[in-house]
Amino acid sequence: MTDTIDVIDHLVGITPGAPADALRSRRPITKEHAQKSWTALFEPVDESQASLVERFAVAVFVAVLHGDKSIKEFYGTKLAGLENGTVILATVKALAELNAAKGPYGQYPEGPLSAENTDGPALDIGPTDRAILGDRLSAALEHAYLLTYHPRDASPAELQKLLSAGWSTTGVVTLSQLVSFLAFQIRVVAGLRVLAAA
Repeated sequence: MTDTIDVIDHLVGITPGAPADALRSRRPITKEHAQKSWTALFEPVDESQASLVERFAVAVFVAVLHGDKSIKEFYGTKLAGLENGTVILATVKALAELNAAKGPYGQYPEGPLSAENTDGPALDIGPTDRAILGDRLSAALEHAYLLTYHPRDASPAELQKLLSAGWSTTGVVTLSQLVSFLAFQIRVVAGLRVLAAA
C-alpha cells in the first residue's frame, strides 16, 4: 500500500489534484520524510526489537488517547490482520478508552515552571489485561501513556520499566520514536482535514 499511497494523504482522504494535494505538494521534502518515517516504523526491515503487533497496538492505543477515530481504525485494521491481533486490538482499545484523559500532567523541577505542576492519572495495567497483552506490550502501552500525558515525568526509572519487561535499548528508542511520530501524524492529519474542508 505505501509503495503507491502516501499514508497521510490516505488518512485525510486527499485525492490527486485536490486543493489539499496542492498544499502538501508545496512541501515535497516534508511529505517525503513523513512517509519515510512511517515506512521505517511500520514496515521495518527488522522486527526483532519491536514486532509489528507491538507497533500497531501502540498506534491504536495512541490514536484512541488522542480521540482520532479514523486513525484508530486504520491502525486497528492492520493490527487485526496479524496473529492474535483481534484479541489484542479489543484489549488495547478498551484500555485506551477507559484511561483517556486531558493532560498534559506532570511535575517540573523546582523553579518558576513548578507553578504549572499538574497531577493526573497514570496507567497501571491490571493482571487480566496483562495476561492478554504480555509484559512487553503492557510496558509499552504504559510508556506510550506516559509520553502522551506525562512527558515531563519521563525518567531513567520509567525507562528501566521497559528494560525490565524485556525491551532492549534499541527497542525503547524505536518505541519512543513511534509515539512521537504518531503525535506528529495525528496533528498533521487534523490540520489537513480542516484545510481540506475549508
